[in-house]
Amino acid sequence: MSRGEGKARSPIDPGDVRRGPVRIDRRALIGAGLALAATGARAAAPVVRVDDPRLEAVLEPRQTLRTLYRGGRWCEGPCWLPHRAGLAFSDVKRNHILLLTRAGEVETLVAPSNNANGNTLDARGRLITCEHRGRRVVRRDPDGAVTVLADSFAGKPLNAPNDAVLGPDGAIWFTDPVYGIAEPEEGIQAEPEQRARRVYRIPEPGRVEAMTAAVDQPNGLAFAPDGKTLYVAESGAARNPEGGRAILAFPVEADRLGAPRVFAALEAGVPDGLKVDLDGRVYAACIDGVRIFDPAGVLLGRVATPTTAANLAFGGPDDRTLFITAGSAVHAIELRAPALRRF
Repeated sequence: MSRGEGKARSPIDPGDVRRGPVRIDRRALIGAGLALAATGARAAAPVVRVDDPRLEAVLEPRQTLRTLYRGGRWCEGPCWLPHRAGLAFSDVKRNHILLLTRAGEVETLVAPSNNANGNTLDARGRLITCEHRGRRVVRRDPDGAVTVLADSFAGKPLNAPNDAVLGPDGAIWFTDPVYGIAEPEEGIQAEPEQRARRVYRIPEPGRVEAMTAAVDQPNGLAFAPDGKTLYVAESGAARNPEGGRAILAFPVEADRLGAPRVFAALEAGVPDGLKVDLDGRVYAACIDGVRIFDPAGVLLGRVATPTTAANLAFGGPDDRTLFITAGSAVHAIELRAPALRRF
């Protein structure tokens, strides 16, 4: 990791990472900033498709999509940082973790980032990151220390941790597909040493528990509000046309997961990042944007994005903004009700 100029401004910034503004053209930011900017770039055509009138409880159908950032190579892992009032996100192929501030600036949080992908916060607000190149899950503490939470299972290296979520029990859960060791721009190519692509749980640093191997290529994951269901994106079709392309729902039974059921199937593309709002609606990053389902798996509608949506996060000053990472860009759209859920 490299060090930049300027004083530390965030309790999650590690002491040995670059800080300060990224030297990019200000025109890469569309709008006045994250407030996230009432004056962002506007889409020419409607971006909200209503499949069920109940979608109007989620967002105004005439809403427009704001583009907050352009210039990334593969934007992923958005995570709202309340103490910074900004959005952290990974540029996987650029090998950075960046921060979009309310002032409309871009700062570097981590560079190089070990081709970081998914980010989340633990119960104490510390940044948890899935690293492709490091093949590990790490935590960044307020004092700058980097703690490795997981880098192996049963004595063998992990594949390439992809996405993570804070569980209702305070543990960190993460997915471990092979993308980061299969794609040369996303990590270091290698043969998988794990016999399966699993969902894991980290109850404490260095202790890694396999929760399920029932998913071909597990990707995004999110818990229902009551913590009794874990949703996992099955993205096997991204590597095998005959593979799965569905959101699976696993019952959480004490310290294990039960047999999954198909919550929602896709006809094209694969589901990627997932989030669940306070009322149990599931938001999925898909090839055509963010699809929104009710708790029973009924499609309510979609927020279209210009390119394939990779991930999403709730945040903003009043928790009413849906942030979407899609290809080279970060977009945002306003919601009608606060949607952020914290354990």
